Amino acid sequence: MDAKPCALPKAERLSSLAAVRRLFADGASGFVYPFRYTMLQEKSTSPSVEVLFSVPKRFHKRANKRNLLRRRTKEAYRLNKMPLWATAAERGVAVDVALVYSSKEVLPYKTIDNAVRRILQEVVERC
Repeated sequence: MDAKPCALPKAERLSSLAAVRRLFADGASGFVYPFRYTMLQEKSTSPSVEVLFSVPKRFHKRANKRNLLRRRTKEAYRLNKMPLWATAAERGVAVDVALVYSSKEVLPYKTIDNAVRRILQEVVERC
């Protein structure tokens, strides 16, 4: 992990097209309002957690609203990721997570934070 535990560097973002396809093809999914999430864990010699954030254009046509929701989601993840990292390191697994915002409403940060916290708890329990 990096020197700043609450940062969200590029290495922690899921960006490989092959990894994204594998995540959505083979991963387990669930729903915690307002997010649909998908997670995939694999045994690994170097434990890691990679995350993907998505706000579909289908529900929010304006880019400024999509950017706002993506920023709120990233911030909520950044502040609540430590238990997931600790579990991945302890069990020696690589975990990929995709968070897809699925509401037509622009929700406040507090609601998004609670949802992300519950999702991360569920992912930790499944690991």
